[in-house]
Amino acid sequence: MRKKVIAGNWKMNKNLEESQKLATELVNIIKDEINNNAQIVICAPFTSLYAISSIIKGSKIALGAQNCYTKNSGAYTGEISTEMLKSVGVSYVIIGHSERREYFTESNAFLAEKINAVLAHDMTPIFCCGETLSQREQGIHIDFVNAQLSESLFHLSDSDIQKVVIAYEPIWAIGTGVTASTAQAQEMHELIRKHIASKYGNDIAEKIIIQYGGSMKPENAKELLSCKDVDGGLIGGASLKARDFVDIIKNA
Repeated sequence: MRKKVIAGNWKMNKNLEESQKLATELVNIIKDEINNNAQIVICAPFTSLYAISSIIKGSKIALGAQNCYTKNSGAYTGEISTEMLKSVGVSYVIIGHSERREYFTESNAFLAEKINAVLAHDMTPIFCCGETLSQREQGIHIDFVNAQLSESLFHLSDSDIQKVVIAYEPIWAIGTGVTASTAQAQEMHELIRKHIASKYGNDIAEKIIIQYGGSMKPENAKELLSCKDVDGGLIGGASLKARDFVDIIKNA
């Protein structure tokens, strides 16, 4: 039985004080209201990670980062290494979010290097994949997502691929309020699992956690999370409000 992973991606929101307040609210509400086995992750801005790590220590919440660089150290001004993230208590790292791909032109090959860096420091990559509305309308979305998976993940060993969490995020549903239908979400998650099976076999594919990341909110979480191949959510806007985030977690 695959564990549900509910991760909140705060993106470029919340200063230090606001981050500490939200993390504290989440710890308290989750302690009182959540009794399922879902893995909960909050992916905060770099400036808040160290402070939040002490707030969530001993709770059901794991700490995540929104990005990393491929090198451990050196003359890479403005970058953050996986070693640095590990040192402040990070255990999950988002890799290849559609915003990183679009605004910072991160390629599948570059993301493969990031995956390697995260795994080398015993952290869990949350690897994002997904298509644009244009690609879906053209009928090329399946091939596009399969290429993202193949070019960034299929170099991994059988043991390492099982350490990766995959987040399917239809780009047309991120921050738009539009959500993929239950049927659309299940179809893509099933196809992703089948593509993994084509490389690693069914036994391994069945162990891979695949999240849905596209405008999941309390109103649609139960329906989406009930899908056979949907193993959690990568939550954007709804993770910025403690009540909404917890109400999503309750459905896991």
